[in-house]
Amino acid sequence: MVLASGYDALEGKNNGFSSISSLPMVKGSLEYNGVRVPFSLCRCFGTATAVEPSTSDGLTVQGIIANDWTILNESENDWKSHAAAIAQSIHLIKKRLQWKKLVVRLDMLSAELNKPDLWNDPVHGGKVSREHGSLMGKMKGVLAFEQELLEHIDMIKLAREENDAELEWESVKALLNMRRISKEKELEALLAGEQDPCSCYIEVQAGAGGTESMDWAAMVMQMYKMWAQQRGYRITVVDEMPGEIAGIKRATIKVDGEYAFGYAKAEVGVHRLVRISPFDSNRRRHTSFAAVAVIPILGDGSSRVRINESDLRIERFRAGGPGGQHANTTESAVRIVHIPTGVTATCQNERSQHQNKASAMAVLQCRLDQLEMARQAQMNAQHTKSLTDITWGSQIRSYVLHPYRMVKDLRTNYEVSDPDSVLEGDLDGFIMSYLSASLDKDDNP
Repeated sequence: MVLASGYDALEGKNNGFSSISSLPMVKGSLEYNGVRVPFSLCRCFGTATAVEPSTSDGLTVQGIIANDWTILNESENDWKSHAAAIAQSIHLIKKRLQWKKLVVRLDMLSAELNKPDLWNDPVHGGKVSREHGSLMGKMKGVLAFEQELLEHIDMIKLAREENDAELEWESVKALLNMRRISKEKELEALLAGEQDPCSCYIEVQAGAGGTESMDWAAMVMQMYKMWAQQRGYRITVVDEMPGEIAGIKRATIKVDGEYAFGYAKAEVGVHRLVRISPFDSNRRRHTSFAAVAVIPILGDGSSRVRINESDLRIERFRAGGPGGQHANTTESAVRIVHIPTGVTATCQNERSQHQNKASAMAVLQCRLDQLEMARQAQMNAQHTKSLTDITWGSQIRSYVLHPYRMVKDLRTNYEVSDPDSVLEGDLDGFIMSYLSASLDKDDNP
């Protein structure tokens, strides 16, 4: 009966428990999709399961951390050191996944799945089912990794009781391999947000300062293009308004690739440059600003806002350019204004007016979806506001080329002394530092 109840809980079936206060304590274990899940410290309830795996003698990951086992270098064949390092990683992964909230959310989604009228609305039903499957997959992955750690500890203890040196050595090697894999899993947990796997738009806009700032905005956009290319993403220029003398007033690129938004969201804000101006004949030092916004592309069927044609004002104009033989003589560029919100989207880089309109509509849809997500979930404003909402006093990073050379992130204090490498797209250190700091600051998993 215990196994049946546990199986129902993992499947998200209603087994008769109505509230968390009525959850039974269950002992033993079960096989589920090839993963043996112990129930020694397990509370099973009708809509989700919160499991804390343990060894045969009751040792848990939290117990390992509480025992404060010494963590040595990987080259040291100390099984307790490997186990402690893995336990710390599991604790960090759970923190990044917001484990307690994940369990509560699974509880709510499982309750939704149990409603008999769920599929009366197929769109809503599909959304609930997909989110439930995604969260359940994350939970099972962590629990399986946690259980593997504890099983190897059991094996080592058994090998020592039986004086089986070969079995002990095999388990120690397995723990070392898990220790290395755990670092990859820590990275995966940094990108566990709902929109993180999406492609995205990156928008750059020059700040006040004329040609100097426009040149800086062009440098920032080039930096992101090089970063995206290094990660193997596909880049499409959606919109670009060149400056009168040099640089750009604004530009938008589409970055296609897995987890493009998850990484790029760390770049939202104002970027500040200090250098000797190449446009100043007196060789004076200038400070320039450029604002960056990142918008996720939710994909087909995920749009949150339905756009009515009657709410749109479509403007057509000649695309900008350097002039001369490259001057555009047709009104192929398109600007779309969503009248109720005032949100706009522009595209002038496609070959025809029809293609420009389609691209501008895609950008507009993403911007409106972001506004709706901000309204519903009260998301972090720096991830949801448009370029025009970003204030120039909110710089996130300083790029100093004179009188010394350094790039420093003002949010994390991460810095490098080689600005050239950063401007050539080497941004991963800044991105990972910010993502880690933003997710790991809370002490509670």
